[in-house]
Amino acid sequence: MNRRSFLQWTAGAGALAGVLPTAIAADPPARKPLKKGIMLGTVGIEGASVADKFKAIQEAGFQGIEPMSHMDQDEVLRARDATGLELPSVCCGTHWAKPITHPSAEVRAAGVEGLKQSLRDAKRYGSSSVLFVAGVVNAEIPYADALQRARTELIPVVDFAGEQGVVIAIENVWNNFMLSPVECAQFVDSFNSKFVGWHFDVGNVINYGWPEQWIRTLGPRIQKLHIKEYSRAKADKQGKWAGFDVEFLKGDNNWPAVMKALDDINYHGWGIAEQGGAGSAAGLKKLSSEMDRIYAS
Repeated sequence: MNRRSFLQWTAGAGALAGVLPTAIAADPPARKPLKKGIMLGTVGIEGASVADKFKAIQEAGFQGIEPMSHMDQDEVLRARDATGLELPSVCCGTHWAKPITHPSAEVRAAGVEGLKQSLRDAKRYGSSSVLFVAGVVNAEIPYADALQRARTELIPVVDFAGEQGVVIAIENVWNNFMLSPVECAQFVDSFNSKFVGWHFDVGNVINYGWPEQWIRTLGPRIQKLHIKEYSRAKADKQGKWAGFDVEFLKGDNNWPAVMKALDDINYHGWGIAEQGGAGSAAGLKKLSSEMDRIYAS
């Protein structure tokens, strides 16, 4: 896909037809409680085994965990079975180091294989989706090239995902790529497959947008949520990454507006914490309690 065809693809009125905000019913159904999970990679209890972490997470009141890919599957399953926790999502562990938008075919192939292993892990765990970053844009990777490579590399993997019965859920991250909810929705729809969706990170949007707007545009494409806080004030004073160094409910997320938007699209799946503070049993319990407050917004 060259730059001209890229612009035609994004500008087509037909492409936009299916990605505008979902119509809101006059009397939407009552919101069901979101399920409460946490990303295992954020749990930094010193010296704790996988089993120890699962136990601490379960005791803190979480219902599920998002493990990384490429872990010891048997170890993860033993910890899951011992605690009764669910594993709704797996986070691909190779997408940053081996992006599928890289100029090198060898790097892209490694990225595809990393995604495939993530899908195998998810199938074994009973997870319904894999969190995947669909590449990066930088000085060496132009936007139009990234878009072409991402689609080219993902197309054959979609069939593999279908064989595993697991959705590839692309996440919005700070990768200079997929910068608007309309483009994200178009990208998902371009595969015409129920095995491609979106993993929406609430906190990652706040630096340049409003999560509630993204939620309404992405609508039923959303497979899972990452629940994360962000402070524009800290970012303005200390740099944009400092914006994440803020506790739940003390940043700039308008949680009532986010919850209302989730109501409007009838989302009642998993919210998975990717938030600092999970370095101890007490920290986990604090995060769990704060998520309860967020869900009640």
